[in-house]
Amino acid sequence: MLDVAVIGCGIVGANVAYLLSQHKLRVAVLEKENDVSMGTTRANSAIVHAGYDPEPGTAMARLNVRGSALTKEQCAAFDVKYDPIGSLVLAFSDEELATVRRLYENGVANGVPGVRVLTKEETLAMEPNLSDAVRGALYAPSAAVVEPWDLALALAEAAVQNGAELHLETAVTGAEPIEGGWRLHTSGGDVDARAVVNAAGVESDTVAAFAGAPGFAVTPNRGEYYLLDKSQGGLVHHVIFQCPNKDGKGVLVSPTVHGNLIVGPNAEPAERGDTATCAAALAFVREKAAKSVPGVSFRDNIRNFAGVRANSDQSDFVIAATASGFITLGGIKSPGLSSAPAIAEDALKLLAEAGIPFEKKERFVCSRKKKRFNQMTPEQKAEAIRENPLYGRVICRCETVTEGEIVDALHRPIPPRTIDGVKRRCTAGMGRCQGGFCGPRVHEIIARELGIPQQEVLKDRAGSYIITGRTKEGGVSHGE
Repeated sequence: MLDVAVIGCGIVGANVAYLLSQHKLRVAVLEKENDVSMGTTRANSAIVHAGYDPEPGTAMARLNVRGSALTKEQCAAFDVKYDPIGSLVLAFSDEELATVRRLYENGVANGVPGVRVLTKEETLAMEPNLSDAVRGALYAPSAAVVEPWDLALALAEAAVQNGAELHLETAVTGAEPIEGGWRLHTSGGDVDARAVVNAAGVESDTVAAFAGAPGFAVTPNRGEYYLLDKSQGGLVHHVIFQCPNKDGKGVLVSPTVHGNLIVGPNAEPAERGDTATCAAALAFVREKAAKSVPGVSFRDNIRNFAGVRANSDQSDFVIAATASGFITLGGIKSPGLSSAPAIAEDALKLLAEAGIPFEKKERFVCSRKKKRFNQMTPEQKAEAIRENPLYGRVICRCETVTEGEIVDALHRPIPPRTIDGVKRRCTAGMGRCQGGFCGPRVHEIIARELGIPQQEVLKDRAGSYIITGRTKEGGVSHGE
C-alpha cells in the first residue's frame, strides 16, 4: 500500500509530489495525460502574481505571497526561466483609480513588497508605449514571468529521482474507503493508499465527489491568447494589467521569458478541456489590449492558444479534507500558479493531521541544471560540442536548439513521448515557424531515441497521430 497517492501532475500536484518525495514515504502520482503539466499549467499567462489582488484574510492572499517567494527560490534551484519584471495595473478613469488604491491597500495588508501607486507621468516614464489615456497605475515590483510547464516538470522529475512513482495515462475513475486508507479505481487498475491528495485541476470537484460531497463545483472558464514574435517582445517591459473585474484580471500584455509578447486572455464559460480558439474571442482580446498598448502589431502573431481555468463557485481556494485521509486542493484558479508551492505546504499539514508520518530523508534531489546552447558563450559551446558532437547540430533554427539538447531531454527521468513534449522541455518548435522546419527532424529523433516506429510518435495528447494512411512500404499505419 502507498503512503500517499497524488491525483494530477500539474503545477500543484508536482509541488505536492516534490515535497512528499523528500520524506521516507511511498508516493505515487496518477496523471491521466501522457505527460505532466498538460492542463492549465501549460496554457496560462505564465505570471507569478505579486499578491495584491486577493482579499486580505483569505487563503488566496496568504498563499499567493508565500508561494510567489517560494516560486522564485524554486526557479533558481531548478534552473527554470524566471524574470522578475514587475507589474503595472493601469487605471483609465476615476473609478479605476479608486480600484488601484484599493488594490494597493490589499497589497499592503497582504505583505506584498514594494507595492506603490504611480501617477500618469511616472507610469508613462516606465512604459512609454502605453496609451496616453492612462491616468495612473499600481506598481508591484515582485511580480514575475516564468516558464510554468518547465517548473512543473523539474519538480516532478526531482520527485521521481527521490523515489516517487509517476503513472502517466492513468485516469482515476472512482474511490472507496478501505481498512487503513483508500482504494482508487484507475484506468490502469486499482491503487491502494493510506491517504490521497486530489490535485486534479478542472476535474478536482469530480474527483472529490468520489470520496463524498465535494462541497464545491468547478465552473470552467476559458481564456484565449495571442503569442507574438520576438520582434514585439520589447514593446513593454513589465506585465501590463487592466483593472480587474467580475471576469478576472482582464486582458494583459506582457513579455515572456523567451522574449516574445503574450496578449490575453478573455474569459468565457467553457466545457472542461475545451481549448478551442475562435475569431470573435480573439477579436475581443485585440480590442481590449489596444486600450493599454495601442502599438501591438498583431500581424506578428505566431500562435493562438487557449487554456481552461478551474474556477469554482467558491471565492477562495478549496484546501480541505473531503473525507478522512482524502485531501482536496480544488478550485485552484488564478493565482494558482503563484500559490502552488505554498498550497503544497498546506497539503502536507493536512496529511500530517490525517496520520501520515513525516521523516525527512538524509539526501534528496533538490536542484537541476539545464544546458541551453543558445545561452552559452562561444567557449562553452565549443566545450559542449567536444563533450557531445550532437551539440554541434542545430535542429531548431528559430530557437537555436541542438540535437544534443533534444537527446538529453529524451533521456531525462520523465522522457517526453511527443513532439510537443520535446518542445516544452527544450523549446524546439517554440519559435517563429512553430516547428514548421524542425518538427519532422524532431519526429525522427524521438523515434530513434525511444526505439519506436515513427507512426507511433504523437504530436501531443493521445490520438494526435502525425503519420496516417499508407506508408511507402505498403503497410497500414494509424488512421486507416
